[in-house]
Amino acid sequence: ANADIAKDQKETDLLLEGVLLTQGNASSGGGKSKEETLAEVAAQIYESLPPLFDLEVANYKYPVMYYESMNSVLCQELVRYNRLLSVIHKSIDDFGLALRGRIVMTGDLDALGSAMYDGKIPAMWQQKSYPSLKPLAAYVTELLKRLRMLQNWIDHGAPSTFWITGFFFTHAFLTGVLQNFARKHKLPIDSIVFDFQAMPNGDETVFKTKPPDGAFCDGIFMEGCRFDFDAMKLTESAPKVLYTDAPTFWFKPTTVDKRDSFPHYLCPIYRTAERRGVLATTGHSSNFVINITIPSDEPENHWIKRGVAGLLSLSY
Repeated sequence: ANADIAKDQKETDLLLEGVLLTQGNASSGGGKSKEETLAEVAAQIYESLPPLFDLEVANYKYPVMYYESMNSVLCQELVRYNRLLSVIHKSIDDFGLALRGRIVMTGDLDALGSAMYDGKIPAMWQQKSYPSLKPLAAYVTELLKRLRMLQNWIDHGAPSTFWITGFFFTHAFLTGVLQNFARKHKLPIDSIVFDFQAMPNGDETVFKTKPPDGAFCDGIFMEGCRFDFDAMKLTESAPKVLYTDAPTFWFKPTTVDKRDSFPHYLCPIYRTAERRGVLATTGHSSNFVINITIPSDEPENHWIKRGVAGLLSLSY
């Protein structure tokens, strides 16, 4: 069963973490030394990362506008990613100098090297990063994808379909979508909620233009079930398939009294498979994003017992 596979994977991960803790620092003869390997990994990461975003250009092209909150969302995202990029750039620079003996190898830099050697995200980066359970290589790959999304937005304007995983602070994007609708229709924002429409697969022309209100969002993964695109509803997972792609959803702002009513499962969306976080001073969770309604013929308990949830980022 898929639940057994997930349990066994978790136990294996814990076992391998324990093995990593017991390994020494000495390298075996004939291969590269630990220092050479670390210098190579650090150089590869440093060369792959782009420079910081030019905030002045972004603010000029996308100024604060009353009817377009996405401009503010973009500029705030650039600030957050610049903060992360500057930490990564500086720490790798310092680590390279420490390896060559030009500056002192501090405890933080030593921890950075150990994490990179073990293929983990360094704690120094995690403090300024979005939540992620990925190993280092997959984390860097996803970070580059996120940065490309923002660069394309700067160069070519807001996309017609948003890759919702790419946002550092997803709640700001969702609030921006609601705010645009509230200001366009002159409604109080606290009376606006989201309706969710799962979009059919195949007709890509639908996603080439923005919807009249709200936003098309993709990039969600389903855990514990899959989406049947023929019947347009939730169905059981295929054997040995733990995660599947969710459909593109149309996040449609509406007023509470005009929400669509249909048989559905209220599916929680999390940023990582950890499914837990801490509450920030803004009242937002660091992991939980939103509950979305997905068509289903089964009662909610059926999916709750299977632990069905949506994830924005997987652990590999």
